[in-house]
Amino acid sequence: MDITKFYAVPGEGPLDEIKFHGGFFGIFRTVACIGDSLSSGEMESLDADGNRGYHDYFEYSWGQYMARAAGVTVHNFSRGGMTASEYINSFAEAKGFWDPALASQAYILALGVNDVLNRGQALGTIDDVDMDTVDGPIPDTFAGYYGRVLAKYKAISPKARFFLVTMPQGEQDDARKSAHAALLHQIAEKYPFVYVIDLTRHAPRHDAQFRRHFYMGGHLNAAGYQMTAWQVMTYIDWLIRQHPEDFTQVAFIGRGGVHHCGHKW
Repeated sequence: MDITKFYAVPGEGPLDEIKFHGGFFGIFRTVACIGDSLSSGEMESLDADGNRGYHDYFEYSWGQYMARAAGVTVHNFSRGGMTASEYINSFAEAKGFWDPALASQAYILALGVNDVLNRGQALGTIDDVDMDTVDGPIPDTFAGYYGRVLAKYKAISPKARFFLVTMPQGEQDDARKSAHAALLHQIAEKYPFVYVIDLTRHAPRHDAQFRRHFYMGGHLNAAGYQMTAWQVMTYIDWLIRQHPEDFTQVAFIGRGGVHHCGHKW
């Protein structure tokens, strides 16, 4: 057995070796995925008159592919068309997603496509993000609302690990995606136990060849969601191997503050 493969491998990129069964992603027992259609297994259909239909099939979401692969309980806190502002202003409360009974050890946030790309909301800056404030005014920017989502879940599960997902590039580089990614990296640098799954930099481009295999209309197909699941799990496995000290006490998350002394908490 080559134990060095289970450490941080010098020079290894986060998606160089796909972990089809999750690798160390499997150390988490409960995970919540917060996002839009791409987190909901949304399938795009056409009827006989050419009208498009959009269907959230959660069993095809990358979150549920990960759940089946790694034996982890994954909650879909998502819906097609979701934005951070709608999530905060109405959706999460209406769906009961602030319920402490649904507290998770890890949260994966994949928001921004509808906010920044489709609706043109101002991105904002790191100064708009406050993971320690759950009440009061929110800056009217993506960063402001995104930060409040993080704050609400941090209050529910204080020791949870947070994974922020950036947007893969298409045929041409999109400066808005790069700016969104830069903001998420700034959040991770500012707060402990926050990490970036940087698909903007490391995922395959969603070019014509990729779309031929993994898209159905403007959304992913079943194979595309499976591919995304492999990427997300692999990236988390890589992050755990890069920062092992951050994950030694995962088993204590959600257990009333019980922890093993002498390790980073």
